[in-house]
Amino acid sequence: MKIAGLNKELLELTPHSLRHTHTSLLAEAGVSLPEVMERLGHKDEDTIKNIYLHVTKEMKKEASQKFARLMENL
Repeated sequence: MKIAGLNKELLELTPHSLRHTHTSLLAEAGVSLPEVMERLGHKDEDTIKNIYLHVTKEMKKEASQKFARLMENL
């Protein structure tokens, strides 16, 4: 693995895990839930929200920054 420049986590990627990543990155980019649902071919938003969508580090960072700006304006 080292010779090929691959790490263990990369080898564990599956189409299903890429689907989770794809969904989360779409949300991180601000793509609306209806657009994500259409792109993934799901009609039930709960499937997207409860299974595929995960909060990313960037989302957490952005939420913290928004909260800090809110507190500064009090």
